[in-house]
Amino acid sequence: MSVWGKIAGAAAGLAIGGPIGALLGGVAGHFAIDREDHDTPAESQVAFTVGVIALGAKMAKADGVVTVDEVNAFKEVFKVPEGEMKNVARVFNLAKQDVSGFEAYAEQLAAMFKNDEKLLEDVLEGLFHIAKADDTVHPREEEFLRQVAKRFGLSDSHFDYIKARHVVAAKRNPYEVLGIDPSVGNDQLKAHYRKLVADNHPDKLLARGVPPEFITIATEKLAAINESYDAIAKERRI
Repeated sequence: MSVWGKIAGAAAGLAIGGPIGALLGGVAGHFAIDREDHDTPAESQVAFTVGVIALGAKMAKADGVVTVDEVNAFKEVFKVPEGEMKNVARVFNLAKQDVSGFEAYAEQLAAMFKNDEKLLEDVLEGLFHIAKADDTVHPREEEFLRQVAKRFGLSDSHFDYIKARHVVAAKRNPYEVLGIDPSVGNDQLKAHYRKLVADNHPDKLLARGVPPEFITIATEKLAAINESYDAIAKERRI
């Protein structure tokens, strides 16, 4: 079952609670559920997806403008089928109008995934992807994302490490993207790079509960890691 079918199942009765559950309740009547598919909805995938939709909606308010590029980036990250766009839009619009602040959604996700920091990092990666769709991350968007990271329990240095991958490619510091000091030796650099590639393989995201529709995150992340390593390797002639 796709994540969209799982959200439909959750809207029909899975008790997630909190602001995320309230959003699902608000759109429950609009989902068409396939009664022939008896898979149990994956709560983590539902919470992950609806949480990112909600935080993306709240972030849209950060710079006051929702651009076509941002909407298209959202569709790209989520691989949203055309037939599901209306349902996604309902969740997005409800979250945008909701009296709850972004803090409530971020804190619920932090509580649900408190033992899975990597999954919270994946949420932040998706939000960065949407924010930078118009080729820039507005200062207010960056501050919004930093505040989300704090509620996820991520340090400022961890946030800066994630942010480094989402700077315009020509301006990236390859060492910051890899999260490693420029003084590191070649052997340690290679070992660190291999670990990053293994940790960020798409299969690892799926194992953490990231919906397959969200795999663009892993592809983009790996590309930034590979480009940065190649730049350093070329500079060092290794």
